[in-house]
Amino acid sequence: MSGPYRELLAVPGARPFVAAGFVGRMSMAMVGIGIVLLVSAVTGSYGIAGSVAATLSLSYAVGAPLSARFADRYGQHRVLVPLVLANAAAFALLITFAQLGLPVWTLFPAAALAGLTQVSLGAWIRARWTHVLRDTPGRLHAAFSFESVVDESIFVAGPLIVTALATGVHPAAGLASAAGFTLAGCLALAAQRGTEPPPVPRPPGTRGGHVLRNPAVRVITPVFLLLGVVFAAIDVSVVAFAEERGRTGMAGVVLGCYALGSGVAALWYGARRWRSPLERRFQVGLALMAVAMVPPVLVGDLHLMMAVVFFSGLAISPTIIPGYGLVERLVPAHQLTEGLAVVSTSVGVGLAGGSSAAGRVVDEFGAEAAFLVPMAAALVAAAYGLAGMRFLARRSPGPAPGAPSDKT
Repeated sequence: MSGPYRELLAVPGARPFVAAGFVGRMSMAMVGIGIVLLVSAVTGSYGIAGSVAATLSLSYAVGAPLSARFADRYGQHRVLVPLVLANAAAFALLITFAQLGLPVWTLFPAAALAGLTQVSLGAWIRARWTHVLRDTPGRLHAAFSFESVVDESIFVAGPLIVTALATGVHPAAGLASAAGFTLAGCLALAAQRGTEPPPVPRPPGTRGGHVLRNPAVRVITPVFLLLGVVFAAIDVSVVAFAEERGRTGMAGVVLGCYALGSGVAALWYGARRWRSPLERRFQVGLALMAVAMVPPVLVGDLHLMMAVVFFSGLAISPTIIPGYGLVERLVPAHQLTEGLAVVSTSVGVGLAGGSSAAGRVVDEFGAEAAFLVPMAAALVAAAYGLAGMRFLARRSPGPAPGAPSDKT
């Protein structure tokens, strides 16, 4: 299984940008928790803390695709350096305003600025893989699988780091470390010019506009948003499920099993040489995801839930990876990073909605009923995705989405 990944890391320049991407993306699993821990410590209100965190998330959903568009047009280095410096300054402002006890309203523009300048670094790294593997596009599924494993590792380690720093060192230490990871990783990535995708100007005669005009992005983005609902609703439901049984501390273990299932599936998926086209794999993944969300609704035992969510997690990566692959195949080269960023940030929007929806169901009906939220979101995602793929197949006279890419 490790063979394809050894080959990937042997690509010239791959290890440095993988390492930089890992460090720079640590913050994606730390910022939200870091804001909640800091703001709640200084204001005494989790409601205010959650609102500040939501402000950052929403502004990030606006800013990340825009910065990715500029990266496609002008190159990653020219955009990333000033952007990450502005991001570090914005987080410094947010931390300073909180520590000085300034009026609560001042925290919101600082959080908005931090979100607007936060890059969707996973999209930028995937764009680099597309560039360095342009002569061997068949290896992209292994690269995207590897990146999914990296993401899962970050979401296991990030919350542990930020919580330990904020509770054991200083309330601001967690958020400050998240900003530091972003700054260090982005500057290290910007310095690696050899693997940077060249700027791709918009071809003459093509219409401008947002990448959401692309039919493939209009299909895949709502699916990924709904998957974000699934992930957040599972998190909230598991925490409430464990708390109702007097074992709140076990929630992290159960969620770790969920992430482990996804990581194992990503390793397996990337090690295989697939012959079936990407769109078929995406459709199968969506169907499996919908089926995998049914068992948690039926389970009442905490230990059995650990096994159930592990198997539910196995469906995540075989859905996410071909989804990114379809964006790489069907979005023009001059919009590739933007397309990947739009899809990535849609997950974040879904996370916000999923947390809220599942929390309301927990309050009204209990934790077991809350598992209906991810099940419903997965079913809607599968229905929309399957219908959307059929629509794309009917309107596309060219090669199937699984065909080799001719982009350079």
